[in-house]
Amino acid sequence: MEFAGPPKVMGIVNVTPDSFSDGGRFFGTGEAVERALQLVEEGADIIDVGGESTRPGSAPVAEGEELRRIIPVIEGLRNRSGVPISIDTTKSAVARSALAAGADIINDVSALRSDATMAPVAAEAGCPVVLMHMLGSPRTMQRDPQYDDVVAEVKAFLSEAIDRAVSVGIERSQLAVDPGIGFGKTVAHNLRLINELGALKTLGVPVVLGASRKSFIGKVLDVEADDRIEGTLAVSALAVKTGAEIIRVHDVRANRRAIELAYAVLSAAGGPN
Repeated sequence: MEFAGPPKVMGIVNVTPDSFSDGGRFFGTGEAVERALQLVEEGADIIDVGGESTRPGSAPVAEGEELRRIIPVIEGLRNRSGVPISIDTTKSAVARSALAAGADIINDVSALRSDATMAPVAAEAGCPVVLMHMLGSPRTMQRDPQYDDVVAEVKAFLSEAIDRAVSVGIERSQLAVDPGIGFGKTVAHNLRLINELGALKTLGVPVVLGASRKSFIGKVLDVEADDRIEGTLAVSALAVKTGAEIIRVHDVRANRRAIELAYAVLSAAGGPN
């Protein structure tokens, strides 16, 4: 994927009953496929399909259940669209089956740490991989997260994750990194990571930002999950300036417009940083 121009938009399709924002809304295969096609129509460059909630406090989903949720959606979407599909999973068997069903990208919130065979699966497939920072696990990550320097520590973690991935045969050119907004961070941690996202650019791989509708927006603005679009748009516009190449969102049309306008303004002023 070429990254000239505005950041790419990754549209979220949660095939789950319990995701923090849209859990249960697109749980059926037909509803999920139609939602994905709607996001493509609105301008999504990538569709990210997930069958296991990673909201704070969530419990793991059995492999068989995760496969039951996501494989028909990926097959249905692939039959009707050529859009790149990302599978949001930490399980190698789910990733392997998803790739066979038509997915193109592995988006692993554990940065290949949860399943020892995930890295070999990705290396064998030769597919792009998103490595995300998370402190602990979804069940424990928000229990008093602490850092001496959140930006430096997240950057060091992601640098090591890149090295591990390359050491097992994944091409560096196939990697991207995500600071993991909301995954073991306080509001202050999240705000600082967004403000200093450019620090991750020195890692030499594309940067993914997923802040859409997250709780830090609700805490700053005192709004519920369904009322966080303005906050999400502000973060997306700022992320254009701080150097994100992929921005992961629920509300594709509105975010695409905010991203394109922010890019146009920055281009007129000499370009994004």
